[in-house]
Amino acid sequence: MALAAKPPLGWNSWNTFSHEINEEVVRGVADAMVREGLKDAGYEYVVIDDCWSTRERDENGRLVPDPEKFPSGMKALADYVHSKGLKFGMYSCAGTHTCAEYPGGFEHEFIDAATYAAWGVDFLKYDYCNKPRYVDGAMLYRRMAMALRNCGRDILFSACNWGHDNTTDWIRSTGAHMYRSTGDIVDSWPRIKELALSQMHEQKYSGPYCFNDMDMLVVGMYGRSFNSWIADNAELTEEERAKRTTEYRTHFSLWAMMNSPLMIGCDVRDMSEETKEILLNRDVLAINQDVEVRTPFVSPHWEDQPESLIRMWKPLENGDYAIGLFNFVDGGARITLPFWDMGLPTAAGYGFKLYDCWKHEEIGVFTERFTEVVEEHGCRLYRATLVKV
Repeated sequence: MALAAKPPLGWNSWNTFSHEINEEVVRGVADAMVREGLKDAGYEYVVIDDCWSTRERDENGRLVPDPEKFPSGMKALADYVHSKGLKFGMYSCAGTHTCAEYPGGFEHEFIDAATYAAWGVDFLKYDYCNKPRYVDGAMLYRRMAMALRNCGRDILFSACNWGHDNTTDWIRSTGAHMYRSTGDIVDSWPRIKELALSQMHEQKYSGPYCFNDMDMLVVGMYGRSFNSWIADNAELTEEERAKRTTEYRTHFSLWAMMNSPLMIGCDVRDMSEETKEILLNRDVLAINQDVEVRTPFVSPHWEDQPESLIRMWKPLENGDYAIGLFNFVDGGARITLPFWDMGLPTAAGYGFKLYDCWKHEEIGVFTERFTEVVEEHGCRLYRATLVKV
């Protein structure tokens, strides 16, 4: 079966739970994904990140789940996730050890792939820590991809080498289905902005069956994590929380427009209404999951601060266009999109009917250009339909 024709959607444990992962959490997350409507919205993978195994392999060289964290074993946990109509994912690393110093997949790729298949794994995130210095990283990803593709089970391969070693030159040829092109995200606006701007002109490498992964979502975390490097757990004022919500909306819209896999990182067992509004926005999800998954065209604003006022658009499969306006500056800003930049001359006699994907309403028909004042760190996301005027 062909995997990842569209960007994968799901949940990953790392951003919130870090090393404090266990089977009770995973079962609760699977329950919540069904209960809160995430499964129905298209999120399907439940992925355990690092820190799930014992520190040593068994006498046969096989990985061993930590018996305190996962007393029922991974097969039983996978069966539970599958019983909810979801898919089960796990984590390993191309190095001798994972980033948290648990056994890695180096020179154990085929036995590990067989183990994952026996457990019922559907997704493998494969990190890049502790790789022997003089071993070719591309070869290691080819090796694990080969093992997974011949293990007797369909397992989506998520390559996570952070964009090192000229990843885009070779990653599609490995057989990976998605690839991390950035360092780790943290729950802060400066980091979201940094990652987004770093990828504005890297989208040409991403496409069906091998998507550019801009890292997991921090939407809905609001500073809560067992890992203080990811989030500081400070109490937010009402004003700070509202600002963070605006930034999360921008974060989600950017990742959706740029065809990144959408892997939730917050605790979905306890989501705020604002978080659910963002993650369950079917108009935004439809743009990310459009069957053609076209690369967006990115056009910096022509006025001052061109790298901080971003306009982007991409064609959708029914003739519509998705249009995104993004304000990275500290303060509100006017952003103008001339339609001729999109290929529509005024003399053609057409305009665009715009549907606001966050307000869920049509806002009118516009010709020649569209201008909007976008709040600090905010965005506007529209579905545009060509109409005769």
